[in-house]
Amino acid sequence: MKEKEIEKILVDEVRKLGGRAYKFVSPGNDGVPDRIVIFPDGRPIFVELKTDTGRLSVLQGVQLKRLDDLGQYTRVIRGIAGLKEFFEDQGFWDTASRIATRYDL
Repeated sequence: MKEKEIEKILVDEVRKLGGRAYKFVSPGNDGVPDRIVIFPDGRPIFVELKTDTGRLSVLQGVQLKRLDDLGQYTRVIRGIAGLKEFFEDQGFWDTASRIATRYDL
């Protein structure tokens, strides 16, 4: 599955839960994570999306570390299985189950 497709699923599922998954674009700061995910009553999570075989660039790693060093939540999601795990980790079991069923995980 392509990164763009994983990103669309993330955005749609976060929206169904009443949250937002803002596209993160920061001119002059290449390598920032793809999305800032905010669930109701939750802290923002900076999310970098990758395919199952996708790799972080050095610059992406630097940007994630900067955010980590500032005490921010960051997450690299790899493939659809990683997306399922992300929702499980956030306590959204029904969403994770729906993804698992839909994509035969």
